[in-house]
Amino acid sequence: MSIASYVARKVIEGFLTIIAAITVIFLLVNLAPGNPIYFIAGDPIFLSPQLVEYYTKLWGLDRPLIERYFIYLSNVLRGDLGRSYRFGGSVAQLILERVPLTLSLTLTANLLAFTLGTYLGLQSTKRVGGKLDSALTTTTFFFNSIPAFFLGIILMLVFGVHLRLFPVAGLMDLKNPKSGFMLYLDIAHHAFLPVLTLTLVLLPAYFRTVRDAAIQQLEEDYVMTFRAIGLDEGRILTKHVLRNVILPPITLLAVRLGFSLAGAALVENVFGWPGMGRLLLDSIRERDYPVLMGIYLIVVTAIVTIGKALDVVYGLLDPRIKAR
Repeated sequence: MSIASYVARKVIEGFLTIIAAITVIFLLVNLAPGNPIYFIAGDPIFLSPQLVEYYTKLWGLDRPLIERYFIYLSNVLRGDLGRSYRFGGSVAQLILERVPLTLSLTLTANLLAFTLGTYLGLQSTKRVGGKLDSALTTTTFFFNSIPAFFLGIILMLVFGVHLRLFPVAGLMDLKNPKSGFMLYLDIAHHAFLPVLTLTLVLLPAYFRTVRDAAIQQLEEDYVMTFRAIGLDEGRILTKHVLRNVILPPITLLAVRLGFSLAGAALVENVFGWPGMGRLLLDSIRERDYPVLMGIYLIVVTAIVTIGKALDVVYGLLDPRIKAR
């Protein structure tokens, strides 16, 4: 199979996957119990039938489900994600305002977790079963077991409430607003605890991936040869083993970046960070269907795009993959 046909096949597969995801998302959201009018406009006891009828027609909820689906699908294909029930503005604009704030947390945390996890995973294999390996394995197992929101609360109590080193919530200091470079420092100061929480939660997966792959590589003949000629163990790990184990954690990083847009919902809610995750939780609570579907669509599109891009890269690097 030629490169062009292989890329075209992956693009078509990705497009069909996104269409299927749109269908599932639309049905799940619109078939969920509860009338969004009552969540947005107020208690049904105090709503007049005329007002309910007005919102029903305004939001198109009086139309059959299948008709609403095709209207939504055609709008999405034209780049229109609709208008928010709660805010009244464009869903696309509402999401775009939150994306940078979420990515500032999740990208930083993923890159830190990838770097630290890779380094610690290699260090632990210098002596498998030793004190360092046991300590790192136990510590990462602990962070892998604890829920992100609970860890965030613990860090908030320790570093925010008791030690008073970092703010416990918000994007910036509203009492003493800053500008210029000091504003960015203030935002970074507020972002420290959320980033630390996400990093500690994400790190174990990278650590285990690198450690397991490195242990397998250390049993290969080329490592035995390097050891026989007296090459330093650290040099073997960093110069030769790392080259052969780096692909799995990079793949994991790429996949997790796809989830980054909404993957920090609970952490953002704990720290009052006004990102996509918090918008998602608010939209679920308020039954804001257009925003819900818009966020899910963006996340699915990111995941599918990254996944298919990885398939193409792997196909270019290994021609055997293209033949499958």
